[in-house]
Amino acid sequence: MHEKRINNYLFSTDKNKLQLNVIHDYLSKESYWAQNMPLDLIIESIAGSICFAIYVDNKQIAYARVITDNATFAYLADVFVLEEQRGKGLSKELMRFILDHPSLKKLRRFMLATRDAHGLYKQFGFNALAKPETMMEIKFFESYDN
Repeated sequence: MHEKRINNYLFSTDKNKLQLNVIHDYLSKESYWAQNMPLDLIIESIAGSICFAIYVDNKQIAYARVITDNATFAYLADVFVLEEQRGKGLSKELMRFILDHPSLKKLRRFMLATRDAHGLYKQFGFNALAKPETMMEIKFFESYDN
């Protein structure tokens, strides 16, 4: 478990602290990438990921997860800060917390997909694919993705 405090905010990877109702409500109702995602699928995604969250007064206000082999590759997904908490630099602190995780220090490749947060991720070294012609995908569903 990885934790740190910044002012009144607790940053944690403790899955036992995750508030599933907050995660499910945001992803299934407010995100553009996971509209209508069922709770059981969110629970499965948590089980297979390193999860990162921010709490204030024991309320979860942000979330992200990393799918990884803990050695060479990782994919950042489901990143959000609740709207009423935005504008406080929390997304940047969350990214610093994620990149400081011991399992992610030795990665060869760290990827993500975003429709609208390129500016945030670029500050942390993410760039457009150097060789997009080498990347491929299978798209099983039109929903639950960006």
